[in-house]
Amino acid sequence: YTLNNKRRMAVSIKQTSDVAAVITVQVSAADYQPQVDKALKNYQKNASIPGFRKGHAPLGLIKKQVGTSVKVEEINRAVVSALFGYIDEEKLQILGNPLPVEDAEEYDFATEENFEFSYDVALAPKIEVKLEKKDKLTYYRIVATKEMEDEQIKRMLENAGKQIEADTVEDNDVVYGRALELADGQPKEGGIEAAQALILPRFTKSEAEKAKLIGAKLGDTITFEPFALYDGQASEIASLLQIEKEAVPALDGVAFSYQITKISRREADELNDAFFTEAFGEGSDIRSEEALRKNIQESFAEQFATESDFKFTRDLRALLLKKAGKIAYDEALLKRIFLARNAEAKVEDLDRDMPQIIDDITFDRIKGQLLEAAGVQISDEDLNKFALIVAKNQFAMYGMTSVPDELLENYAQSMLKDERTKENLIDRVADSKLAAIAKEAITVTEKEVSPEDFNKLMSEDT
Repeated sequence: YTLNNKRRMAVSIKQTSDVAAVITVQVSAADYQPQVDKALKNYQKNASIPGFRKGHAPLGLIKKQVGTSVKVEEINRAVVSALFGYIDEEKLQILGNPLPVEDAEEYDFATEENFEFSYDVALAPKIEVKLEKKDKLTYYRIVATKEMEDEQIKRMLENAGKQIEADTVEDNDVVYGRALELADGQPKEGGIEAAQALILPRFTKSEAEKAKLIGAKLGDTITFEPFALYDGQASEIASLLQIEKEAVPALDGVAFSYQITKISRREADELNDAFFTEAFGEGSDIRSEEALRKNIQESFAEQFATESDFKFTRDLRALLLKKAGKIAYDEALLKRIFLARNAEAKVEDLDRDMPQIIDDITFDRIKGQLLEAAGVQISDEDLNKFALIVAKNQFAMYGMTSVPDELLENYAQSMLKDERTKENLIDRVADSKLAAIAKEAITVTEKEVSPEDFNKLMSEDT
C-alpha cells in the first residue's frame, strides 16, 4: 500500500472462511522513521526543558524523553493508513472495524525496528435477493373514524376558546381555594395553611374525594383529604399544600377544609367565521364544518401514512429476510467487534440479542444492495422533506394542525442538528425509498383499516 504517495507497505490478506479473514501489515523502519524524525524536530522547536532555552534542547535529550512514544504514534498512524487504504483499494466489504488478532505478538518498541500487525476482519457475506411480482404484501391504509374527527374539532374549539370564571365546579375546571389543616373538625393551631391551593379535578386520583368538589359552588367550603385525593402522590400533594415532600406521609388520613375562591373554565369557541379566520387565516377556503372535516381527514391521512409505511417496511423486511434464507456469519468475531465498540455491553446480553443483530445486519445489506441497484441516493432535500413530515406529525399529536411553515422548518432543522436523530432520519428515508422500490416490484394489496384494527395488527406482529 502506498503511504504518502511514496512507499508501498507490505499488506496481505488470508481468508480464514467465507466470512472472515486476517489482514497483516508488515512495517519496517523505512515506513515510519522519516515521520518520527520530523515529529521529533517539531517537538524540539516547542519544547521547554529546564536548563535550555525554548526550542534549543539537544535532539538526543528529546529522543530520550519522548522518542519511544512518538515512534509508537507514527507506527500506529502508518499501520492504520495502510490497513484501511488496503481495504478501500481492494474494495473489501467488511462488517464493523478490523480488530487486532487475539494473542498478538508483543514488541519492544524502544529497541525493535520491524513489526508485523495482524487484524481479524468480518467479511460481509454475499446475499442475492430479488423482488418479484409473485411476492405479495398488504399495505394497510389507516382511516380516521368520525369519533376522531369529532374529538379533533372539540379540541380545536377548546384551544381557540377563552378562560371564564364559573359558579359551579366541573371536571375540566381549574379550582382555586384556601386549604386549612383540621383537627377534630376545627382549624388546627399551627397546622398547614395554603392560601392559593389549586386543584384540577380531572387529574385527581380518588373518585370519592373528587365527588366532593364536583358541583360545589363558588364560596363553598368542603372537607376533603388531600392524601386520598391524589392517592398519596407526594409531588402532587406537596404542590397543592405548598409543603415539602417529606411532610406528605404524615398527612395520610388528615382532613382539610377547602374554601373555593375561584373557578376557572375554558369556554370552547363556536364553529363560525371568526373561528375559521383565527384558525386558518383570512384567505383560507375552510369556511364550513364539511371543509373542516375534510382538512382534518387529510391531516390524519398524513399523520397515519408514517405508521402505515412503518408497518409496510416491517413486513417488507420480514419478506426479504425470508427470501434471503439462512446467512452464515462469523458470530464469534462479530461479538468481539460489538464488545470492542461498546465497552458497556455485556456478553450475556449480546448472546441473547445476537439473532436480532444478525437479522439487522442482513436486512441492512439487502437494503443497501437494492437501493444501489436502483441508483437511489439520499439527498439533503430528501432529508429536509422527511424531517418536515416528522415535525408536522409531532405537532399534530397535540392537536396542532395549522402550524406556521416557518415554525415547522425551524423545528425540523433543530432535529437535523442532533447527529443521532439525523442518523435515524436517514435510515427512515432509506426505508421509505426501499418501500417505493418494492411497491413497483411486487404485488401490493391496499386495505383500509381503523386505527384500532391497525394497532391490533401491530400488537400481533410484536
